[in-house]
Amino acid sequence: MSIGQAFLGLLEARPRHGYDLKRAYDERFGIDRPLAYGQVYATLSRLLKHGLVSVDSVESGEGPDRKRYAITDAGVADVEQWLAQPEKPEPYLQSTLYMKVVLALMSGRAAADVLDTQRAEHLRLMRELTRRKSAGDLSDQLICDHALFHLEADLRWLELTAARLDDLAKDVRP
Repeated sequence: MSIGQAFLGLLEARPRHGYDLKRAYDERFGIDRPLAYGQVYATLSRLLKHGLVSVDSVESGEGPDRKRYAITDAGVADVEQWLAQPEKPEPYLQSTLYMKVVLALMSGRAAADVLDTQRAEHLRLMRELTRRKSAGDLSDQLICDHALFHLEADLRWLELTAARLDDLAKDVRP
């Protein structure tokens, strides 16, 4: 996810301080991985340098000055362009899991065990996401659904691969 574009989108609603941006980002997008403050201010600095945000006001206090940032017209255009571009689908053609299965087969290890271990981990995560989804708001439900659908596709691949292990072993064993 592009933190810069997320900040620009959040700034479209109103100017904000770095702390407020971090909090809004973490509440909406960073529940599992909140931003570090250094990342917030590095991103704001980059956006400022590129003319996508400006300093709306500066408040003096006991600590360092607090800057409030506002999106510029160039920033609005950047967000519009970013939103209009589709995300590239990730085909997973270089899957680490596939690599583990092939290497297990090549070495004579039990590739079925690799698949079983992975299946158990997927199911564990699916249970966790289902609990989170049931207790969450609509935003949390949607992001959990996205992750659950990907995990379901992975499980289908695990089952298909398990059914084809003998044939794959013939292809990869020396």
